[in-house]
Amino acid sequence: MKSAGSSSFTPQPRQDIADRQGLAGDAARDLAAVAALLLLVAASLAGAAGLGMDYTAKALLVFAAAAWLVWRGLDAHPHARFGPANRVTLVRLGAMTLMAALVGEALPRAPLDAMPAAAWWLVIAATLTALLDAVDGALARRSGLASAFGARFDMETDAAFTLVLCALVVQAGQAGVWILASGLMRYAFVAAAFVWPWLNGPLQPSKRRQTVCVVQITTLIVCLGPTVPPLLASGLAAVSLALLTLSFATDVRTLARQRPTPLET
Repeated sequence: MKSAGSSSFTPQPRQDIADRQGLAGDAARDLAAVAALLLLVAASLAGAAGLGMDYTAKALLVFAAAAWLVWRGLDAHPHARFGPANRVTLVRLGAMTLMAALVGEALPRAPLDAMPAAAWWLVIAATLTALLDAVDGALARRSGLASAFGARFDMETDAAFTLVLCALVVQAGQAGVWILASGLMRYAFVAAAFVWPWLNGPLQPSKRRQTVCVVQITTLIVCLGPTVPPLLASGLAAVSLALLTLSFATDVRTLARQRPTPLET
C-alpha cells in the first residue's frame, strides 16, 4: 500500500493474501450453497402453498441483498475460514428471507385460525430459526473462530428476523402497525448515531440485552400461533415492546453518561 508522500510500495504478505483469498472462496461457496438451497425450498413452498413465482423471486432478492452486505463485511473477518458458526448464521439468514418473502402474500392472513396448518408451519419454522441462534455462538467459541464480524453478523440477522416477524404479526391481524416499532428500533438507533456519534460508544456485553432479545423474538412467534386470539397477542406484543424500549433507554443512558465532554475532545 502506498504511504502518503512516498512512491514506495510495501507488498502485502503472501500468507495474508492467501488467507484472504481462502476466506473469499470459502464464503462464496457457502453463500452459493445457501442460495441454491433457498431457491429449492422457496420454489417448493410456492408450489405447495400456491404462492406463485413472485414469492420465490422475492426470497432470492432479499437474500441477494443480505449476501451482498455479508460479502462487503468480509474485510472485517480476521480468520482465513468463514467458519461453522457463520455458516449457521447464514442458514438462519436464509430461513429469515423465506419468511420475509411472505410479506404481502396470501398467508399469513387474518383470521389465523382459518389457516391453522399454514400458521403452525410458520411457527415451527420461526422457532427452529430462533433456536439456531443458540448454536452459532457456541460453535464460534469451540472452533476458536469467534470474531467481531461473527457477532455483528449474528446481531444484524437477529434484527432483521425481528422486523420480519413484526411485519408478519401485523399481516396476520394479531397486532397493529405499532408493533413494527419493535423491529425498527435497532435501525432507528443506528440512524440516530449519525446525528449523535456518541451513540457509537462501546457497551459491555449484557445478559439483560440478550434476555430481552430472546423474549422479543419468542413473543412475536407466540403471537403467530393460530390459537392465540388477537387481543392476547396484542397484549403480549405491547409488553415485549415496553421491555425492548426500556432496554434501549438503559443503553442510551449509559452511552450518554460516558460520552466525552467538550474538554476531552
